Amino acid sequence: MKSKQTSIAPSGERLDSKAIDAMYGLEPVFEPGSASAELTQFVTLECPYCGESFDTAADLSAGSFQYVEDCQVCCQPIEIAGEVDDGGQLVGFTAGRSG
Repeated sequence: MKSKQTSIAPSGERLDSKAIDAMYGLEPVFEPGSASAELTQFVTLECPYCGESFDTAADLSAGSFQYVEDCQVCCQPIEIAGEVDDGGQLVGFTAGRSG
């Protein structure tokens, strides 16, 4: 079982990782092996050019995202956007023509 890490502040009080993150304004860390550490989710999208469906990996590690990826069938650029909630879950996903 993994032990919880603590640090001692200059005042002598013990601080856990959440308190340290809050103190320095840091984002929560995804711990490998934890239930909330699913950083990549595969989604099926339909190419707005050729109409073919294919799976692609959505990186959820940095929150909501927007990027361009080429269609795996016709090689046209597809603008992909995803909305990620505070819990790291994908709540919305769109794919459209780039440009």
